[in-house]
Amino acid sequence: GYAIGGVAVGESSDDIARVVRHTAPLLPADKPRYLMGVGYERDLLAAVRAGVDMFDCVLPTRNGRNANAFTPTGQIRLRNAKYAEDQRPIDPSCDCLACAGGNFTRAYLRHLFMADEMLGPILASLHNIRHFQRFMHDLRATIVNGDWPALSERWPCAVPASSIADESA
Repeated sequence: GYAIGGVAVGESSDDIARVVRHTAPLLPADKPRYLMGVGYERDLLAAVRAGVDMFDCVLPTRNGRNANAFTPTGQIRLRNAKYAEDQRPIDPSCDCLACAGGNFTRAYLRHLFMADEMLGPILASLHNIRHFQRFMHDLRATIVNGDWPALSERWPCAVPASSIADESA
């Protein structure tokens, strides 16, 4: 396979998408195409639409360790005071250990982070990994069924302002 590197080191999502849209088609279609270090949903979507097959990134666990949780509508900063009494799970649609069963509310997770309890980063990281597993599963299904507008409705966090719109025209 082939690796595309040198992006996702400070560039905007639009710049990443532009470089990947230019580069991926130049690589052999019968070999895997790997994009290093790209992790946000909007960047993954743009790269898949450009023909990239594989990714790796520390984003889910790094953000989890820092009290940031991903949801289909965007990130939640669990240390924020507005979650101090929030009895909802991080993402009600998620089936991860942190969300399913109602045992870990946003308020409790906030408490864990504020008290520097190691369970907070563990649960947030597990949630973020599961979030991206669910997103990629849905993205693979969308490649097969071609219903890109439905994917955007289910995952509004993945819709960038311009780079995806340019591709679907």
